[in-house]
Amino acid sequence: MKFLNNVALVAVLAVMFIMTGCDKTKVYDVAVSRPAAHFVGERNQFYSVIVNPAPVYKLVVGTTDVANVDRIVSFNITSPSGAVAGTDYTIDRAGTVTIPAGKTMDTITIQGNFASYSLGERDTLIVALTQPSLEITAFSDTVRLIIAGPSPCDEANPTLTDLIGNYDNTNEVFGTGPYGPYTTSISAVTVTGPTTGTIVVQNIWDNGWGPITFNLNWSNPSSPTAVVVPQAAIPGSNAGDINPTYAGQTVAVRVPSAALSATPGFYSYCNETFTLKMQLGVTGVGFFNALYTVNMAR
Repeated sequence: MKFLNNVALVAVLAVMFIMTGCDKTKVYDVAVSRPAAHFVGERNQFYSVIVNPAPVYKLVVGTTDVANVDRIVSFNITSPSGAVAGTDYTIDRAGTVTIPAGKTMDTITIQGNFASYSLGERDTLIVALTQPSLEITAFSDTVRLIIAGPSPCDEANPTLTDLIGNYDNTNEVFGTGPYGPYTTSISAVTVTGPTTGTIVVQNIWDNGWGPITFNLNWSNPSSPTAVVVPQAAIPGSNAGDINPTYAGQTVAVRVPSAALSATPGFYSYCNETFTLKMQLGVTGVGFFNALYTVNMAR
């Protein structure tokens, strides 16, 4: 279901193009894109604070054109882990960056406070370009910056809030059918015990399904597990996506039977990756004899 609509659309557009063609003698208007701002570099970036004082870290902001006047781009910073500006890090500007006339780039400079990270602590900063300012490109409007101290990441002592956010490189396999990449996200985390917690994952299946919750267990840090919490009916789901016979009925999810998977789902806090295993079914009817595996990565 996820592929058919796109294939059909491409075919229709191709036919329309062949049928209409173009007139070489006619002058056509050429669309010119409006100037826009964006981050330069990866969406997920890592900043090591391992010496005192820490070196500065530069986030590069660029524009899609050159102008003969200075241009101001607005941004904001949030931290799901609770990092505080002026305490855990300092920044060289407050909410705006200026692209000088004749230039296409400038930087936002951040410096971590070594005292906040000397024991290996980690924080996450979400830096987002905002309006009003130049138009913002959707493909690179946000950077997720992880600030980490000198100690190596420890799977036995996760800070679950680090896991919140988008996983743009999500791929899945249902039975033998692959799909992806697409974007899932972890919208909420909860610590439930000394070595247990939960995550709430959004956009699994990539077709309007509601959130699905998973139990994390890191009592064995060399093999932490992620196990689905059974749901009799996933909000927004349509079992017709799996089999047209059940169109209009909701999808159920449970831990896979031993015949489908001898091992539970697993994850890595340090690598921020998840392999989530599920068995899908139809609410009140039964379950399909196929393993559904979702691999999430930043």
